[in-house]
This record gives sequence, C-alpha cells and structure tokens, in this order.
Amino acid sequence: MTEVFTKPFIRQEPIPESAIAAAVEVMRSGALHRYGAEPSQVAALEIEFAAQTGAAHALAVASGGYAMGCALRALGVGPGDPVLTNGWTLAPVPGAIAAVGARPVLVEVGRDLCIDLDDLEAKAPQANVLMLSHMRGHIADMPRLMAICDAHDIAVIEDCAHTMGADWDGHPSGRWGAIGCYSCQTYKHVNSGEGGLIVTDDADLAAKMILLSGSYMLYARNGTAPSEEVFARHKGAMPNISGRMDELRAAILRPQLADLPAQVARWNERYRALETGFRNLPGLHVIDRPASEGYVGSSIQLLADDPEKIPGFIAGCAARGVDWKWFGHATAQGFTSSHHHWAYVEAQSLPQTDAVLARLLDMRVPLTFDLADCAIIARIVAEEAAESLR
Repeated sequence: MTEVFTKPFIRQEPIPESAIAAAVEVMRSGALHRYGAEPSQVAALEIEFAAQTGAAHALAVASGGYAMGCALRALGVGPGDPVLTNGWTLAPVPGAIAAVGARPVLVEVGRDLCIDLDDLEAKAPQANVLMLSHMRGHIADMPRLMAICDAHDIAVIEDCAHTMGADWDGHPSGRWGAIGCYSCQTYKHVNSGEGGLIVTDDADLAAKMILLSGSYMLYARNGTAPSEEVFARHKGAMPNISGRMDELRAAILRPQLADLPAQVARWNERYRALETGFRNLPGLHVIDRPASEGYVGSSIQLLADDPEKIPGFIAGCAARGVDWKWFGHATAQGFTSSHHHWAYVEAQSLPQTDAVLARLLDMRVPLTFDLADCAIIARIVAEEAAESLR
C-alpha cells in the first residue's frame, strides 16, 4: 500500500498555558494599549529580549516588516537611496526598502543559500546600508561579511525573521550589525500572530526607533530606554509612525521566549532526522551547514539536479501529503516568490541566483511533527525522487 502523510504542514503548536493565562489577565485589565499598563508586559518583554540577545536596547513592535522599516528610517534611509539586500529573500525585505522610497540593490546568493560575499564586495561602493536577510535560517560567514561592510562604512541591518535563537560561532544572530530585526509572526520561532522585535547597542538609534514607534511623551517607559539626554537630540525630528507592540501580544510572547532554547533543540532534532533521510537521494542534494553556524531548523531546503523534473516530483509528493515549495515557479506561489516577481524593485541581472532558485525546494518543519513523522516524510520523498528525479 502506498504510504501517505496526513498531518498539515502549517499547523502550529498551541500557545503555552502560561502565555494564555497572562493574556487573559491583560484582557481582564482592559489595558491593552502599547503604553496603557504599569507595570507593562511590553516593557518587561523588551528587558528580557535585550538580556537574551546581549543587546543594550530592545524595542517590541507590531511586525517584522515594521521593524525593518523602523530600522531603515532610524539610519536616515529615504527616497532614492540605494540599499543592498539579498537577491533571494521574501518579499517583505525589499518591500520594507521600497516602502521608505529607497532603491533595493540586489546581491547574488550562492549554492549555500547565503548572500554571495564576493558580489557583496563588488557592489559595496553602491550603498551605505545593507539589509541582510538570513533567509530560511542560512547564515553567511559573518566575520568576513562585517569586514567587508566595515571597510566600506556600510551599516548592517539583520533580518532575523528565520534566525531568532541562531548564532555564528556563539554570537547571536541580529547582534553583528547596527540593528537586528526579528519577527514574531505565527510561522516564525515565537508566535503572537503578528509582531516584531528590534535590538541595537546604539543609544541614538534606539531613541530614534522608540520615538518613531509612537511613544509620544512616554518614551522613557520603554524597557531599555536610553537616557533623556539621548532622546533630547532626536525629539521633534522623528515622525510618529505608531507601531510599538501592544500588551496582549507581549504577554503571549514572554513565556515563549523563555522556552526558545528548548524549542530550538526540538526543531534541530527534526531537521537532522529529515536531513539524514534526504541525503544521497537521486537528483536531490542537501545544503551542508557550516560548523560555525548555530542554526534553527524550522525549515529545510534541497537543490534538485534538473529543474524540468521538479513539477512532477512536487506533484507526486503532494498527492501523498508532503508539501514542497519551489522558488523556480514562473509566478509567485503563496508566500514563495523571487526577485522577478517584485514589480516595485527595478529589474536586475542575477544569473547565479536565478540558477539556484530554479533548483530550490523548500519545506516547513513544524514542531507539531515528531520523529516518526519525519521518517514517514523521508520515505515518501525518497520514493518520489526515485520515481521522478532519477
């Protein structure tokens, strides 16, 4: 009998009971506004996340996209300014750049799915800011990347939507550049439905972002606010673009952040099981992870030898309940798109990236799967690869 997998790939784990209890308490208080409670769940979240990442300052905001836009504005990026970013990422990254009127300058990605550092070095003179996307959790050689950016006086914003809890040589993702931006959207590593977090060590950038996020005269209530002297340099200059996180989402997130190390271990256990099952299959190749990369395996990617055979392979897997995304589609599919689909970005030649995306398969690894589920998925993929890709 043909084996079929029956669990959905988009089902998340329930919110922890401690987070539910905290949320109920907030709702009973009626004080949901971002500066409406004292003591504040949002301020406590900012203190805890700053400590967890080793940052001097943290800001909880409405979404990961808002976090990136806030970071760009704090760095003074405006209409017409060029901003370097990965040629392979998700649409909100170039979208954040376009939303402030800036111009994305796309950098090639390599077979390792990271930004190509040779191409970055070649394009470094074109911009003063890099929006670095750790796309699907793949982290580049960060010491070399920072050396390139420092040599060209480029400020780095890290998009850590897929790397909350990850590191390079023990140094947390989001803590290499000037600003780190994280997502708390349902399908990321902590779940508040929507939400974001920002970290920085720069007091002036922190003050600017707090003011931008709609603090009015209450900026000192941020959990890690810099001194009044720092705010005095920026009050009146920063537009109010309301976006600090509300009390309800902060209450939901605090217990999840405390559990993040344990969740990372669970993700990686599942990732390694799938990686072992997918290795050496006909027509498919796993992405080898560098020893220095402390990744979070919430998704897994494969490269296929022959793009022409991918649609048949995907269809065969889908018929048996296994869901792959393919970045080589001619049109955007669901949440999967490529630079060719971003009409708000000037068309750019990225032959290396295009060759990678044509072969790139992507699978979500939810924690609602157990190791037995991973074994079933691996068997189905192996059989379909033998049928379609050999």
